[in-house]
Amino acid sequence: MSDPATLLIADDDPGLRQSLERTLTREGYRVILASDGNAALERLQAGGVDLVLTDLKMPGLSGIELLRAVKAIASEVDVILLTAFGTVEEAVKAMKEGAYDFLTKPFQRAQLLRLIRQALERRDLIQQNRALQQRLDDLLQQGAVIGSSPAFRRMMTLLEQVAGSSATVLVQGESGTGKELVARTIHARSARSRGPFVAVNCAALPETLLESELFGYEKGAFTGAAGRKEGRFELADGGTLFLDEVSDLSAVTQPKILRVLQEGEFERLGGTKTLRVDVRIVAATNQGLAQMVREKRFREDLYYRLNVITMTVPPLRERSEDIRVLAQHFLRVYAAKNNRRLEGFTDDAIRRLEAYAWPGNVRELENVIERGVVLTPGALMDMTDLPPEIAGATPLPEGVLSIRIGTPLAEVEARLLEETLRATKGNKTLTAKLLGIDPTTVLRKLKRQDEQGEGDAAS
Repeated sequence: MSDPATLLIADDDPGLRQSLERTLTREGYRVILASDGNAALERLQAGGVDLVLTDLKMPGLSGIELLRAVKAIASEVDVILLTAFGTVEEAVKAMKEGAYDFLTKPFQRAQLLRLIRQALERRDLIQQNRALQQRLDDLLQQGAVIGSSPAFRRMMTLLEQVAGSSATVLVQGESGTGKELVARTIHARSARSRGPFVAVNCAALPETLLESELFGYEKGAFTGAAGRKEGRFELADGGTLFLDEVSDLSAVTQPKILRVLQEGEFERLGGTKTLRVDVRIVAATNQGLAQMVREKRFREDLYYRLNVITMTVPPLRERSEDIRVLAQHFLRVYAAKNNRRLEGFTDDAIRRLEAYAWPGNVRELENVIERGVVLTPGALMDMTDLPPEIAGATPLPEGVLSIRIGTPLAEVEARLLEETLRATKGNKTLTAKLLGIDPTTVLRKLKRQDEQGEGDAAS
């Protein structure tokens, strides 16, 4: 069980102090009493206070002045103001100064307990989101991609192995999974990182324009070619060329790409001079190239040239453990862009996000969070701030872990350990007890996971 919350009560009425102490102690809280604002401030400076309840009218340091001091010393500690002089003006002033809420004496016991519970729940959520933000910062320091799920750790282990080579890489995955981000990470961790990274979306350009973009052209090569233009292969010399949606390459363009892969040379459109380049190719597709080869819609020789090493980016539904940290990342990005101050998410919002299937993968999650940042009225994004199809997703019951049939046993074990540690807030002894294993086994498994994922920056 977690330690009881510590409440600091500041009031110059001894009868009320003692009454509140009896009531709140019976509810399981640890209560500290202060007879005025100065005494409360002195105790606050010693630390360990979770919530302050203070009278508004006190001799010396008033409740408003104590509120200001609390926000200056311990901004994460909320303050509930109690007063017999309740007016709308004073309530508004207190809320503007940062009070969590305002109660007018005499107040009902149930009303006070509900307010205390809500304030402490809000504080816990903010602390959880800050811890999540720290975890996110740690991941971002490791690389551009974010996450820590077993499925993505495996992919990142492969990425680390291939990044240092010069081999061509084929990145496969559903639309929106982040294939270009993976390609950029391969480039950033390679010996070519100081060279250019040039991206081309093969599906976005018509055939004639795609050829001129890839290989460049000479003056007069076609109507409108008023001068020489370097192509993407030339621009990527010494670096990496990313061919996105490579399955859309036409039958005319495919052999020209094959020649560059085999010989490292090509000619500009309308030119006769052979140009040589040193370019690493990373290609991506959301279609099955092997099937296209069988159907004679893609050259077999080009397929084998592109498919030296294949990496598959797992869909978001297979790495639900990463949804929480990805959502926090996008919230921080779009809160900054929209000049909003958001702390994070409520538990209900996170559970709905994790329950949703995400057919549009990470790109869809990013769009949902951007929308939520604009629409969220408070400091925490709630399920009511999410689109109806996500807010209506049925969350798994607390303590239930969803495992897809066919998941490797090692991954099942890693996910179970990870989720149990999360539920016990990192308590390894309690985790071991719940899983029926020795605490040293937990430490050994965590160490092995760290070694397997060393150098990884999961998405």
